[in-house]
Parts: sequence; structure tokens; C-alpha cells
Amino acid sequence: MHLSCRILLLFAVLIGVAACDRGPRDHHQTLLVFGTLLDIKAYTDQPAEFDAAVRDLERTFQAMHREWHAWKGDGELVRLNRMLAQGDPMTVTPELADLLQQAKRHAELSDHLFNPAIGRLIALWGFHSDEPPGGPPPDAKKIASLIDETPSMSQLLFEENRIHSTNPAVSLDLGAFAKGYALNLAIRRLQAFGIANAIVNAGGDLCVSGHHGDRPWTIGIRHPLGEGVIASVDVVDGECVLTSGNYERYREYESIRYAHIIDPRTGYPVEHVASATVISKDGGLADAAATALSVAGPAQWQRIAKQMGLAQVMLVDDNGDVHLSPDMRERIEFQQPIGQVIVSPGLDAGS
Repeated sequence: MHLSCRILLLFAVLIGVAACDRGPRDHHQTLLVFGTLLDIKAYTDQPAEFDAAVRDLERTFQAMHREWHAWKGDGELVRLNRMLAQGDPMTVTPELADLLQQAKRHAELSDHLFNPAIGRLIALWGFHSDEPPGGPPPDAKKIASLIDETPSMSQLLFEENRIHSTNPAVSLDLGAFAKGYALNLAIRRLQAFGIANAIVNAGGDLCVSGHHGDRPWTIGIRHPLGEGVIASVDVVDGECVLTSGNYERYREYESIRYAHIIDPRTGYPVEHVASATVISKDGGLADAAATALSVAGPAQWQRIAKQMGLAQVMLVDDNGDVHLSPDMRERIEFQQPIGQVIVSPGLDAGS
């Protein structure tokens, strides 16, 4: 072979090897936001764009944590709660107004079992803090007094971005909603940087885009009554998986565990449900619904899920029995022995 031909052939081989080196692969970074670790994984051949997107997300999420924390510092939500308690209106940013309008819609669809207006009740139980509360449960008279004030999202009124309330007892805590909203936002920001295939995971709550190579993203759902994963599921482009459970945040006193999910009708932590998992393309809706369905319990979850437009739901009750919508049963794979499996008909697909 002529020398020049051999050189051209070698050059072509090297170009091919370099092209393979630049192919898509996993890139991973972790941030500490909202008091939890946020794992961001992308399957991409654009590492520089991925790094830039993560830096952008870190700035955005730190600002959200600062402005939307209900009790810490002097962020926008703290100031709004202060004004509502005084009976005064406040003009908020369009971002917070949109967040609260969505929360209000989800609350009304859930018959207010998801109720971000009960911030004072959450604080009374000590679940407003990043640190787990200790000591005995709150005094029953104080709980009853807050329930008698009947705060709800229906009492939050909007004039564009100007917000006021007809009830000064309304105190907003977005802990059961903002994470899902933020996960959706994270996926959109990654896409804006050209990252089409990604998964953003905050303590087991997650949203995905695209796929992981030639297969979908596969995730595990934590067992709320045992160790490891109770089930796995393939998650497709645009879907979010959110779970509310009593296994991470709770108050324990004299061997009694009080879950952090409060029933706004009684003022006491929920019983009978260990966890509720929802799959939806709307992360905020899935987050709010997981809380509402935990409150609804095995007897009422189907009605609330249907009102909220959900078709993919799983509840694990305190006996270890698993309650499933038909759509969820079709796609979930259990990874360890479980109790009775109860499939509840009547939920339409399409969420």
C-alpha cells in the first residue's frame, strides 16, 4: 500500500476512535438543596453543557429554597405569611403566584386533603424544621383551636400577583408540593441546555426526560415497612414519580411514631397508610396528590385520585397490603414479598 494511503487509513481509524470516545455516556452530579441531596444524572455526549446546566440549577434551587421556605430567614413566603396574618395583601413575584395558584387548584381537586394553608398546624407538630422533632405530641386543645380556624387554600385570593386571604389563620407551607414543582423545572432547564436524556432525583422523588441509552430509565420505589426496594418501574420521557411516606420524617414519643403527614380535618398525623406513590407528567400534581392520597387512605383514595385526574397510583397500608390502580399494576414489578395486592378499578388512563 502506498505510504500516503496508509497515512489516510490510520487517520480515518483515529477519527473513528475519537468519535467513539465522544459518544453518549453517564454524567452525574449531586447538589444539596431543599434540605436533601439532589442527584442529577444525564446520558449525554455534551459534558460541558451538562456542567453548565447543573451550575444554573444550583443557583436557581438555592434561590427557591431561600424565597419559598415558610419559616426560615426573611424570604418571600415568610413575608407573605406575615402579611396574611395581619390581614394585609402582598404583591409577589409571578413565579410564587403561579406556584400558589397551582397549589390552590390541587387542594380544591383533593377536597382539601392536600392543604398547604395549615402551616401553623405543621409548625405546632414541629414538622416545619429540618431537624426531627422530639418530646410529647402537642396539646389536644391547641390542635383543636387551629382546626376550628379552618384555614384552606380557598381563602387565598388573587388579583394577578397580588394575594390576600379572607382568613388570617392561613399560613402557607409548600413542603408537600414545591419539590415536585422544582423537579419538573429542573428537567426543563436541562433540556434548555441541550440535555435531552436525564433523571433528577431528590430523595427518591424524581422526574425524567428521554431515555437511558436504548432503554427507559428504571427506578426503584422504597419499601415503606422494610429494607430496600418494594418495586421497580420503567419511567418514560416526561414522567415524574413522587412518594409520600411516614418512614423518613416522623415524631416518636414513648414508642409511638407520629407521621409528618397531617390530616387537615383532624389535626393529627395520618394512620393506616405507610406510603403513597403517584406517577404523572406534572411533578407538582404528583407531589400534592401523594400527600392527599395518604390522608385519604385505603377507603377513599380512588375517589380522590379520580378527581385529581390520576391513573397511576400505589398505596401501601400499615399492614403491608398494596393498593393499586389498574394502570400501575400493569407496569410495576415487585422486588420482594409483599402483602395482599388489591387492584381498584374505576380510574381512567391518561394522566
